[in-house]
Amino acid sequence: MATVKRKSAKSEVIKKPPKHATPKAAQKKSLAPYKLMLLVTVAPRNKAEFYLDLLQSFEVNMQLEISAFGTAVKTFGFFDTDREKQVLFSVIREDNVENALAALEEKFGTIRGGKGIAFTVPFSSMVGVLAYKFLSNKQ
Repeated sequence: MATVKRKSAKSEVIKKPPKHATPKAAQKKSLAPYKLMLLVTVAPRNKAEFYLDLLQSFEVNMQLEISAFGTAVKTFGFFDTDREKQVLFSVIREDNVENALAALEEKFGTIRGGKGIAFTVPFSSMVGVLAYKFLSNKQ
């Protein structure tokens, strides 16, 4: 701790307040160990259950499934399109995203009639320690 002496009849010592930690160090201290991301997967409706089960193997605790319709028409040349889609919203830890996307990409290419798309969106904030622990699969 630094001190400053003032000139006066009495020699008095004034203590400076301690320097705060740098913003980066303070930020690292308060960050959660794993960041969470929202994984959005669009797949054919008849394959949605398969993809939900596949994503659960990557420690996904919360998933939301919504029905949707694609925009491709049936007479789209060589392709036999299925307009009925399911949109799967999954909350996943950042450390599992790469493996989950790789598994989805592999399944999109190998499963008959199982084509789809998948992408992630990062969470910018999380309210509540219990909610974070549940979503990140940490007790």
